[in-house]
Amino acid sequence: MTSEAPPFWWEKPDWRVLALSPASMAYGLVAGRRMRHAPREKVAAPVLCVGNLTVGGSGKTPVAIALAKQARRMQLTPGFLSRGHGGSFAKPHVVDAHHDAAKHVGDEPLLLAEHAPVAVTANRAAGAKLLIEERGCDFLIMDDGFQSARIHIDYALVVVDARFGVGNGRVIPGGPLRAKIVDQLVFTSGLLKMGEGTAADGVVRKAARAGRPIFLAHVEPAERSRFAGGRFLAFAGIGHPEKFFDTVRGAGGEVALPRAFPDHHFYAQDELADLLALARQEGLRLVTTAKDAARLRHGETPAGFLDHLDVLDIEAVFELDHVPGRIIDETLDAWRQRKMRG
Repeated sequence: MTSEAPPFWWEKPDWRVLALSPASMAYGLVAGRRMRHAPREKVAAPVLCVGNLTVGGSGKTPVAIALAKQARRMQLTPGFLSRGHGGSFAKPHVVDAHHDAAKHVGDEPLLLAEHAPVAVTANRAAGAKLLIEERGCDFLIMDDGFQSARIHIDYALVVVDARFGVGNGRVIPGGPLRAKIVDQLVFTSGLLKMGEGTAADGVVRKAARAGRPIFLAHVEPAERSRFAGGRFLAFAGIGHPEKFFDTVRGAGGEVALPRAFPDHHFYAQDELADLLALARQEGLRLVTTAKDAARLRHGETPAGFLDHLDVLDIEAVFELDHVPGRIIDETLDAWRQRKMRG
């Protein structure tokens, strides 16, 4: 399913999970200890983390973008902190959406940079300082990094996919969890269930019993009419490609040929040429995700490929309109309390 998540992570536990149990136990102990005891540097702005419990896509990026838009409506100047999957900059770097390539900064930062400044670095405290001092940001949204324990988080919004939940419920390498659920819920401010399905219901109940607020949201195509009635060869290199195929169908398109690639996949020229030839042969339009398009934008593509490519942009929609404002208000309140405590 992804380069990071083997299929058995999302299935009923079997002998592989049992064989990996000692390693999972050790990983979980280390991850939990780090979350509890690592020194978290405090930065000079509110920090809202949009994270998840597992490896793999849960819809964090569109949620982070929706919250940045809400922050702007509240007269704030948001900025994003991102590690940048596969990025190559040694020092903190502010992303240039028009000139940076995904192989240098990662695909998600390129999407985020269309909405607010993005600092790409593993040293999130240094990235925060860069955004505050050089870009005038007064509200920081951290895309992922919930388990990293590098900087103090004022509000941690944990996103769980309703269709896939937490998989088999085991910690890496036996399952997709980045740490035990109980250890992660301690640091969770609110839980956001994304999409439709029942796979997340167990963790939702645990969060509710722990007194954490539960929010609901889903993704929608930004331009549904462009895809209605079309027949597509749909390809995606994201955490759960089937979610993308369902979104194309939800926009009224027919996914005649689905093609799934590993998460964050960088496409070779021959792969793209094969996709284009197959689409032409079958009389189909090519469609992919905004993340995949970000990786293709500054790469080498076969002649005519981009002319035949449609990009399906999505946006996160909260079930209750007031929730994004509430999350930002609570982040600001926690930050003010942090300042008063020194």
